[in-house]
Amino acid sequence: MRTTTFRWTLVVSAAFTFCILLMFAFVLAQAYRMMTSDVDRLINSGAEAIAAGATPDERLQRIDEHLRVNPRQAKFAALFSADGRRVGGNIVSVPPELAVDLGPQLVMVHATDASGGERQGIRAVAQKLPDGSTLIVGRSDYEFTWVVRSVERALLLGLIPTLCLAFAVGLFLNGRAQRRVEEVNQTVQRFVAGELRERLPTPGTNDPFGRLAGLVNGILDEVESLVRRLAGVGDDIAHDLRTPLTRVRVSLERARHKAHSVDELRGSVDQAILGLDQSLAIITALLRIAEIEHSRRMDGFRDVPLAELLREVGDLYEPIAEDKKVAFAVHAADDATVHGDRDLLFEAVANMVDNAVKFTPAGGKVAIDLLRRGDDAVMRVSDSGPGIAANEVDQVAKRFYRSDKSRRDPGLGLGLSLVAAIVKLHGFRFNISAGPGCVAEIVGQRIAA
Repeated sequence: MRTTTFRWTLVVSAAFTFCILLMFAFVLAQAYRMMTSDVDRLINSGAEAIAAGATPDERLQRIDEHLRVNPRQAKFAALFSADGRRVGGNIVSVPPELAVDLGPQLVMVHATDASGGERQGIRAVAQKLPDGSTLIVGRSDYEFTWVVRSVERALLLGLIPTLCLAFAVGLFLNGRAQRRVEEVNQTVQRFVAGELRERLPTPGTNDPFGRLAGLVNGILDEVESLVRRLAGVGDDIAHDLRTPLTRVRVSLERARHKAHSVDELRGSVDQAILGLDQSLAIITALLRIAEIEHSRRMDGFRDVPLAELLREVGDLYEPIAEDKKVAFAVHAADDATVHGDRDLLFEAVANMVDNAVKFTPAGGKVAIDLLRRGDDAVMRVSDSGPGIAANEVDQVAKRFYRSDKSRRDPGLGLGLSLVAAIVKLHGFRFNISAGPGCVAEIVGQRIAA
């Protein structure tokens, strides 16, 4: 009963009632104005007809004729002498508040009929005749009283049932809203308790609750995906840290039991240090990705000329490619500029080039290209290596994902995850094609020169 829905129902019902009362008041005012005009016209014409009599007796005769047809006792007429004595008619005395020759007025009179002389309100007009007598002609307002009572009955018969119906509808809508809210509450509680597949029923309609259920289910889908992804990342971290830490343990244990010289002990310690370095590299890479993904600071964003950036990356990896007998080329003649963090973009392109050089066999080739595609600038790294299988294209940017072809090569499986995080921070797009050969692109909007 104290819910917002029910309160709004009461407010709307009150406003509805006020509007109805206002409408009836307007109808009554219009009816009163119209009936008053008709009554005034009738009593004026009646007074003129009676006053047209040539003698007092003829006027009394006309008064009798005027009152003869008076089934509802609505007509009033009387003639008073100059000294105020009633000569004839059905009004006992001249009302003191009735002004003479000022048109129709609302006054209280005593009637001489069967009502026993009760005072009642009538519209009346008084005229001073040439012989000094006073003629009063009037008519009761029973028609308006009848209209008022009819309106009262209409209000009782129409407004009260309408309010009861509005109250019942309010209770129904309130109960329905409460059931929906309780349903959402219970579903969310079960979801929080660990039942990640719980979803709200969607009626398939376009009502607000249907849209809300779809929105909540979308949020639950995303939360479930994040929870499962987080659990998967935890498993991957444990799995990838287990191998180097196991090597560290084996090396130290071997040194403890089998080392017979300082050189053998030093070799085992070096192996343990390599394992610890690999573990630290994994942790550092994860922290770096988390830092980029959670960063919302755009303070480091500037206009970045891409040609210069790609040539610097090429200068860094060209000697490594030469040592591996891989042809290396940089094609960055375009003067494209994007808005971003130069250091992060350098890190992203360097990771792409590092992967390309690493997985391209001797005799192959790696190229860095800066292209223009409409309003976008494209930083492309291509190689002639074995490439990525079509069913792995969507997986390679996930953390710790390593294809079967690359498991024998050194690496952490986090390089492309770092690239994806940087691209997402900039609002750019990251595309990678299936092999043989691999083409990876970072696509961002150019800044107009």
